[in-house]
Amino acid sequence: MARSKQRVGAFRIVAHIVRPLLMVFTRRQWAGTERVPPAGEGLVVAANHISHLDPLTLAHFFWDNGRATRYLAKESLFRIPVIGRIISSCGQIPVYRGTGDAAQAYRAAVQAVRDGECVTIYPEGTISRDPQLWPMVGKTGAARVALETGCSVLPVAQWGVQTILAPYSKRPRLLPRKTVHVRAGAPVDLGDLRDKPVTSAVLREATDRIMAAVTAELEAIRGEAAPAERFDMRAAEESPEGGDSGPDEGPTGSGEESR
Repeated sequence: MARSKQRVGAFRIVAHIVRPLLMVFTRRQWAGTERVPPAGEGLVVAANHISHLDPLTLAHFFWDNGRATRYLAKESLFRIPVIGRIISSCGQIPVYRGTGDAAQAYRAAVQAVRDGECVTIYPEGTISRDPQLWPMVGKTGAARVALETGCSVLPVAQWGVQTILAPYSKRPRLLPRKTVHVRAGAPVDLGDLRDKPVTSAVLREATDRIMAAVTAELEAIRGEAAPAERFDMRAAEESPEGGDSGPDEGPTGSGEESR
């Protein structure tokens, strides 16, 4: 509990610096704020990922609604001078990809939820590579944490931040001010799955429900229907016509190694 208070304190300091900048350079359209549970209730947030900047705008949404959120972030970010100390002090969770320590992130996320914290997971594992930035086929990390802890899964869609910093771009376009939409939906119903053995089929069903809920919220923001079939990055990479699948995932990719 003491460490949690320290993390929130560090998050508050960062928020006092970052939030005024976001207030200057963005217009905000928040929706579904009444669905954000109060501080102290363990929660998994499942969100779409469209820009390297969207962890900041999503954190802004939750901070304005009384929650500090923890992300899963690439371990290499923690070794960057200054930035590494900041994200570590705010309680972000390092992901050690391709090593024997890879499971540490999952255990840390589970413990954080059990401690009553808010953990955001991008089920896609990377910025969307769908041509129109619709949510892709999801990986199973958010479902695993939710089923193990029994916590709620809050589906959240965001849109507009990609006009400030395009996917995989390093050059932001701050002016004119852009509108950032964040919309939280009703918690995903996984009740019928919680008493079942956690098999691949159960994880896939839970993940499909989560991605459907996130997609529905993004449809509401965009005012249009998503493609009937979600983009499958693994299938695209394995296809002879798939070609280069793009750069590695962004700074807060979930680092999940299985689907």
